[in-house]
Amino acid sequence: MNPPESRPVLIFDGECGFCTTSARWLNRWVVRGGSTRVVPWQLLDLDELGLTADQCRAAVQWVGKNGQVASGHAAIAATLRTGYVVWRPVGAVLVAPGFSWLAKRLYSWIAAHRYVLPGGTPACRVDGPSQPT
Repeated sequence: MNPPESRPVLIFDGECGFCTTSARWLNRWVVRGGSTRVVPWQLLDLDELGLTADQCRAAVQWVGKNGQVASGHAAIAATLRTGYVVWRPVGAVLVAPGFSWLAKRLYSWIAAHRYVLPGGTPACRVDGPSQPT
């Protein structure tokens, strides 16, 4: 078995058009230079990363070099903080006290409605208890 790559990885739902469009944007504008890999969960060994398919369906995941895991808005923030220098302050604000609760709620709303957002399709809809909160 190959050792896991040492770069952080942002894990998204590759079957969701909105998520794929968003991941492409992040890959192009934020993580250029390869600070973080951006990969659909369907192409990864989730057990190796300590994640489940339900977690990855419900919210974007970020796994750092040392195995630390962030989910939802915190995953986006971690990606921004390790990305291109101009995005790092934005990532810090997303998890700053007094603002993190708003970023979490906004992320949850977007995740719950991704099927109606640009690039979204009915396949993007996530129903039931795995929906992020």
